[in-house]
Amino acid sequence: MRLLSILGSTGSIGVSTLDVVRQHPDKFQVTGLAAGTDIALLAEQIKEFRPVAVSIRDEVSVQKLRNLCGEYKPDILFGVEGAASIAEMEGSDMVVSAIVGAAGLVPTVRAIKAGKHIALANKETLVVAGQLVSDLVKQHGVHLLPVDSEHSAVFQSLAGHRAEDVERIILTASGGPFRNTPAEELKQVTLEQALKHPQWSMGAKITIDSATMMNKGLEVIEAHWLFNVPAEKIGVVVHPQSIIHSMVEYIDGCVMAQLGAPDMRAPIAYALAWPERCESGIPRLDLAKIGTLTFEEPDMVRFPALRLAYQALKAGRTYPAVLNAANEVAVAAFLDRKIGFIEIAETVEKTMQAHEGYAPVELDDYLQADRWARETAQKFIA
Repeated sequence: MRLLSILGSTGSIGVSTLDVVRQHPDKFQVTGLAAGTDIALLAEQIKEFRPVAVSIRDEVSVQKLRNLCGEYKPDILFGVEGAASIAEMEGSDMVVSAIVGAAGLVPTVRAIKAGKHIALANKETLVVAGQLVSDLVKQHGVHLLPVDSEHSAVFQSLAGHRAEDVERIILTASGGPFRNTPAEELKQVTLEQALKHPQWSMGAKITIDSATMMNKGLEVIEAHWLFNVPAEKIGVVVHPQSIIHSMVEYIDGCVMAQLGAPDMRAPIAYALAWPERCESGIPRLDLAKIGTLTFEEPDMVRFPALRLAYQALKAGRTYPAVLNAANEVAVAAFLDRKIGFIEIAETVEKTMQAHEGYAPVELDDYLQADRWARETAQKFIA
């Protein structure tokens, strides 16, 4: 029996994780949940899974949640400290880190320090503080298992092979809703258009990141830390069907790929059950029905966010943290209709150009770079 704390339980990854748990009551048990502001959904999750403790974003919602819980009332915490407490609580042995954005960094670090194995869906944890997190994982002897479909595919394609035999990692990208949109038309992109992903059902922030291809850029940085591969050995190819989730090319020219329906329950189930496998509930592939799989080079001129992510990774130091924070601010501004679609990447680039990188040592160093980038990006937007 694997005992789980789930950070971000009301988001798309959290909901999918609980669906996998629901299918395997003999394998998984929920001990803690941390959510944002969707207290109605969290209350339903509490009634079904009966966690020992939960956390929500703000103190104002505590009593509202308590009133919705019915007869079973777990301990209710709130805020960043509440989420961190769920992450490190006794009685769990694995934490599913699925809080969106840099907000997931502190709880994930606390979980690692508490000796919990991590099923990582929060790529920003490694983007912002990859060196720190990697060092802590080694220090505390925990497993860091990828949940992103691309990194899960790489993880599975590496199984049984020597690291020194890897030629390169190839991450696949759907291309988002604007894969064939002429560059001059991107200035007129609306929020509604950007939120219509052709393959995946995700939260708003990640959907916009996919539309700009920043999501793929963040995944390049995440892959660097997960698999200890330099930037020049991490490639990206656009694969609109989203059937091949990523590939590993070896020095003999052979390429290993992982295929599956575009459904996050598959990589979630793999991370939860590893080193075993369990039923995920996803539909089976019918390759004859799919017929054709296509691939294209990514256009880094039309989608500069991917270029900026490579630049941040190669520059190192605090630049990835600045890239991520500026992007979070810019995406939030786009979602609020304060800036246009192409201004997301423009804001990130201006913020990176204004930054003087430094070598971070402690967690506070990374958080300081994050704060600086948010303030600077806000100024550019204003």
